[in-house]
Amino acid sequence: MDDVPRTRLQPRPVRLVHRLRISVEDGPDRGTQCAPDDGASIAIGTSSDNALVLTDPTVSRYHLELRRAAGGLQITDLGSRNGTWVGPVRIERAVVPAGTRLKLGDTMIAVDDAGSGIAPPLTDAPRPSDLVGDSDGIREVARLVHKLARVDSSVLIQGETGVGKEVVARAIHEASPRRGGELVVVDCGSLPATLIASILFGHEKGSFTGADQRRTGAFERANGGTVLLDEIGELPLEVQPALLGVLERRAFTRVGGAQQIDVDVRILAATHRDLRAEVNAGRFRADLYYRLAVAKIMIPPLRERPEDVEPLVMHFVQKLTGVAELGPLSTALEALRAHPWTGNVRELRNVIEAAIVMGELDLGGERRATVDASPPSTAAQVVAYRDARAAALTRFEVDYLKDLIERTEGNASEAARLARMDRPYLLTLLRKHGLRT
Repeated sequence: MDDVPRTRLQPRPVRLVHRLRISVEDGPDRGTQCAPDDGASIAIGTSSDNALVLTDPTVSRYHLELRRAAGGLQITDLGSRNGTWVGPVRIERAVVPAGTRLKLGDTMIAVDDAGSGIAPPLTDAPRPSDLVGDSDGIREVARLVHKLARVDSSVLIQGETGVGKEVVARAIHEASPRRGGELVVVDCGSLPATLIASILFGHEKGSFTGADQRRTGAFERANGGTVLLDEIGELPLEVQPALLGVLERRAFTRVGGAQQIDVDVRILAATHRDLRAEVNAGRFRADLYYRLAVAKIMIPPLRERPEDVEPLVMHFVQKLTGVAELGPLSTALEALRAHPWTGNVRELRNVIEAAIVMGELDLGGERRATVDASPPSTAAQVVAYRDARAAALTRFEVDYLKDLIERTEGNASEAARLARMDRPYLLTLLRKHGLRT
């Protein structure tokens, strides 16, 4: 055995991609190339709003998206009819190296790196206090917020649940000329289909059973301001034509009404779904997607930007305690960075709040003490700090939430707007204290 030569396996070097380039090597569009200036992502399909538009009838309207990733190029098939293939393997989502060839219907493309050397650093843009992070991903989001706040186009904000889509929407509104108006948030994912039209457009008294008075809808309340259509991907297909009409005419009619009402609103939409895949599947109107996605912001998940964990922890600790120090949590930063964060920034906030209240960090079964909970031996009658803090925090939350709900007459969306917190997190606190079933 000693005479057997040993080979030490070396990790395969990762080639970082600086700027995407697509070359069509076979098919009806052979010879076509695409290398956009931003170079971060490229959408491919037959629809005219793709970065690379193909004429191959076997390619879907929105076929796939390519995006730079840490290990190469991330490919996401958008529910295409004929699939995306690497050799004999059909892929839905994968990371491949530069130089890979992909088969789309009757078209063959090569994906490569159009850049060389080190990509130029991002220029920092002014950002609101709640848009926290040092990663390139968040700096790019801040740049887009600063840029898009100055125009009045519709913006589609995409990202996984909990990444902070409403924070970005609020940042756009607050930095825009419409900041003097109201930002009205409509959660399309939590409303019954029968009530969505009434919530959006309002209704007249007697227009349906239970309509005992006239109701002003979100678009009317937001006149001069902004409407955020949260989880727009959950909007029922039958309601989508009415929303499209408002976007095109800037006018609507209340449910049961006859008078057309003109409005001056900006539309922001947010979703954790890829609406292009929903269009391919027939669950979302293509014309509505075009009107909503005039500009797009993609918020990367927290697990892809671990460098943002520490500033976010500092931000949450300061908001919850008023102290700009990590304290005992500084010893847990390595574990916090390594956590997968399936719930993203919202999950991180909940973990930090629980750690402050309970005195220990719980990362899915792995617990570690963050404060010394043992009472001092010379003053056994003194309540432990964490217990006293938990009781004080509970009293504060109950008093604050009761006043908030009373002021907004039970409207959770309005309460979340006034409190400047995510609506799902507010609902969690209300249920925690028995203030909502």
